[in-house]
Amino acid sequence: MRAKRVRASGCEKRMVDTRIKPYDEQQAEKAARAEQSRLFRRNQVFGLLILAAAICLWWLLHTNPKWIFPPGWWRF
Repeated sequence: MRAKRVRASGCEKRMVDTRIKPYDEQQAEKAARAEQSRLFRRNQVFGLLILAAAICLWWLLHTNPKWIFPPGWWRF
């Protein structure tokens, strides 16, 4: 069975692998995809935490200071 040729932009060509792969190679690719997915999810979480922190900071700076620090807040 021959690999199919897929034409990308311009003269650039890319080979699509259609052969049956050995088990070890399949497992290595599966592990690489799992690691890539784990890193992608980790980066998503960090991005959402940064976004939440930015929203909280914006809210803190744009709200009425008397709501956050009422008179006498430093005395318990």
